[in-house]
Amino acid sequence: MNLHLTIEYPETFPNALGQTRMQFEHQAKWAMAVKLFELTQLSSGMAATLLGVSRTTFLLKLADYGVSMIDLTEEELLSDLANA
Repeated sequence: MNLHLTIEYPETFPNALGQTRMQFEHQAKWAMAVKLFELTQLSSGMAATLLGVSRTTFLLKLADYGVSMIDLTEEELLSDLANA
């Protein structure tokens, strides 16, 4: 069973951003999924499922939002490289 989320917004928002209603809602859904991923509340697979896209598509689009695919500290990265 799928649940639905309804968000109210003024009808002027899409036009103010130079978008159609569909474009605005699509962008809002992506922004929510990306932010939840960035906050580590959703995995990339879960975010992709929420959006109805492949995990690869989701990961490649993260750069458009200024979000890294991998968020490692310098210490974690050096440790991973040492163990590779």
